[in-house]
Amino acid sequence: MEKVHISTPSKDYPVFIEKEAIGQLESFLKDSNREVSKILIITDYNVGDLYLSKLENSLSSFDVTHYVVPNGEEAKTFEIYYSCLSYALEQKLDRKSYILALGGGAVGDLAGFVAATYMRGIPFIQIPTTILAHDSAVGGKVAINHPLGKNMIGAFYQPEAVFFDLNFLKSLPLVEKRSGFAEVIKHGLIQDFSFYEWLNKNITSLETLTDEQISFFLKTGINIKGAIVKEDEKENGIRRFLNFGHTLGHAIEAEAGYGKISHGEAVMIGMVYALQLSKAVTNLSFNMDHFKGWLSELGYQITVPSYLDPKKLLARMKQDKKSIKQKVTFVLLEEIGQPMIKELCDELILEELEHLYTYSG
Repeated sequence: MEKVHISTPSKDYPVFIEKEAIGQLESFLKDSNREVSKILIITDYNVGDLYLSKLENSLSSFDVTHYVVPNGEEAKTFEIYYSCLSYALEQKLDRKSYILALGGGAVGDLAGFVAATYMRGIPFIQIPTTILAHDSAVGGKVAINHPLGKNMIGAFYQPEAVFFDLNFLKSLPLVEKRSGFAEVIKHGLIQDFSFYEWLNKNITSLETLTDEQISFFLKTGINIKGAIVKEDEKENGIRRFLNFGHTLGHAIEAEAGYGKISHGEAVMIGMVYALQLSKAVTNLSFNMDHFKGWLSELGYQITVPSYLDPKKLLARMKQDKKSIKQKVTFVLLEEIGQPMIKELCDELILEELEHLYTYSG
C-alpha cells in the first residue's frame, strides 16, 4: 500500500493510497491502542448510496451508525452542522468515539468540524471519495460556510488518518474530476515546476485517466501539501501559498451561489487570474496561451461567468479570510514554484479582472 506520512506540530498521521484501502481501516483502528466506543459515519446522499454499506461492512467489529447530509456545499451550513451534533448526542457518542468522513471535500470539512467541536474534540478519519479531497482531507482545515463567505467558521483539527481508496474514484463524473484536478495543477504551479511539466505533458484528457496516473499525482500532491503544512500548520506563513487561485475562486463560488460552480473550476479561473496578475506585477515569465489552451482541452472554463459583476466579486474578495482592513491580498508567482503574497489596489484588481471576461479561448 502506498503511504504518505504527514507530520504537523499537533499530530502525525498516515495517508493510505490504494485500491481497497478501506480494507485496512478496521485493523488500523484495532492497532491504534485506543478504545473505540462507537463510530459515526457522516456521508452525503450520493456517496452514501454508492459506498456506505461497503464501509459499514468493513467495520463489523465496531458499533457503527451513520448520518446522511445533503450533497456538496449544501452540507456546510449551520443547520446541517447543528443536526450532526444533535444526532451525535442522541446516539450517545463520547470522547472515545470516532467520526468518519466519507465523501468529498464538503463532507470532510463538515465532519471534521463536527469532530473538532463535539465534546471539545473527538478523533476523526478522512475517507475521501473525490480527487479534490486529496487537498482538503490533508492538513486539518475543517469548516462550514456563512452566507457572507466560504469556510468562515472553522478550526485547524488534524485527522487520525486518511484512507484514499482509489476504487471510490471510478464513479466520479467528469465535472468532479475536473474540480479535483485543478488543485493538483495548483500544487505544481506553486511548488514543483517539474511536476507541473509532467502534468502538462501526460494529462491530456480527464476522461481517460489511468490508475497509475491518478496514484502518482495524488501522492505527489499530498507530499507537496504535507511538506508545507509541516512548516506552517496554522497558516501564519507559507501555508498561505496553498490559497493560490482561491481569492477570486471563493468569490466566484459565493457570488454565483454555493454549488452552482464547482470549487475546483472556480479556483481554476482564480489561478488563471492570479497568473495574469503575476505577469503584470512580478513580470512572471509563463506561456499563458499554452496554459489556457491545455485547460480548454481538459474542459475548463477559464473566463468569469458573464452574469457575475466585477465590483461584487471585488466586494466578496474583501470579505476573504486573507484580507486585512478591506485590502485584498493575492498569492502571486515570481516564477513557477516561487510564490509570494502581495496586497493589490482595487484599481488593478478590477482592471485585470475585466480581461477575464473577454478571453475567448
